[in-house]
Amino acid sequence: MPEPPTRPGNGHLQDWALAPLPLIENGARRARAAGSDVFRLRLGLPAVVGFSPAWNRRLLGDLNTFRSAGGFSAVVPYLAGGVILTDGPAHRRRRQTINPGFGRAHLEALRGRTHAALPAAPDGEFDALSWADGAVLRLLNAAYFGGEFNPRLLHAFLAPLRRPFPVPALPRPLLFLQVDAELRRLATRRLTGGGDDLLAVLAPLPGGLEETRVSLAAAHDTTTHALAYALWHLARHPQWHAPEHHAAVLKETLRLHPPGWMGSRRLSRDLEWNGVRLPRGALALYAPYLSARDPELWEGPTAFRPERWEHKPPAWAYLPFGGGERLCLGMHLAQMLILDVLSALPSLRAVRGDDTPVPGITLGPRGPLVVKSV
Repeated sequence: MPEPPTRPGNGHLQDWALAPLPLIENGARRARAAGSDVFRLRLGLPAVVGFSPAWNRRLLGDLNTFRSAGGFSAVVPYLAGGVILTDGPAHRRRRQTINPGFGRAHLEALRGRTHAALPAAPDGEFDALSWADGAVLRLLNAAYFGGEFNPRLLHAFLAPLRRPFPVPALPRPLLFLQVDAELRRLATRRLTGGGDDLLAVLAPLPGGLEETRVSLAAAHDTTTHALAYALWHLARHPQWHAPEHHAAVLKETLRLHPPGWMGSRRLSRDLEWNGVRLPRGALALYAPYLSARDPELWEGPTAFRPERWEHKPPAWAYLPFGGGERLCLGMHLAQMLILDVLSALPSLRAVRGDDTPVPGITLGPRGPLVVKSV
């Protein structure tokens, strides 16, 4: 099987830790040159990365073979629970109980609450990355808790997710106890007095507070980084800053910079893929970052071209929210919040910034991204 060059003594572990994007881009080039759509990584256990639409469709559609419980999420306490790690057939039942709270109808009912929480853009110059971080924190507090969650505790809870590994994987029992206590306090209010926020929908469900905590953790940085990149693109391409263009701008932003840049599963059985035998227990990875920049699928794959969304994208090549039965629970919420923010902002101009993508739990810009309201 094709693979990037290894380093003596640690295979690909050093490059995976320090420069994973060049590593997987190299692997994809070597795989294409060999006529393959998968390549191997040596990470201390058998691991394979696939990037073709066919691979994406199989991995995201065959839930019996590709299991979530053994993926990367299991090692991050923030994401190690709830529907994220639930495999079939229990996964489908679990999603059906949770979906109504994140559906379009309920989110539309929340829109007045989130609109009221929209922060105004600062006058003059500001860092779009830092501003997006605070804006999304306020918006998620409004959507999940009606703005009642302790803002300092919420910030302290989510901040480690923005740090490089191994920081997000470190246990924080005291912090989690404080967050769970705040969740129980607010949930008791919903259970006795009612409410219309996301917590009011999730609290009555078995495991609902865990789903609240996990989905909140999954939502913050992904939404923050997508919003920051969208602001930066609009500041550099102000001709696209109009409500009728924002949906295409967001799609193109998520194509170029998918916050969920890599997804993982574990094989529950041996699998033969295009003549390659993949062993049971192997780590199976799919890479939205690679699929959305594949020169065989996209014209000008590294260029910002919102006009490309006048046509349908290649099937199973655009996966910023995953796909199939495991489509991201918060997809509609994130899109609603980002589009509402973009519509409320004045014209922007780029001043200076470093938009180099930095992969961690999510893919975000190195920053800062200094823009100016005009």
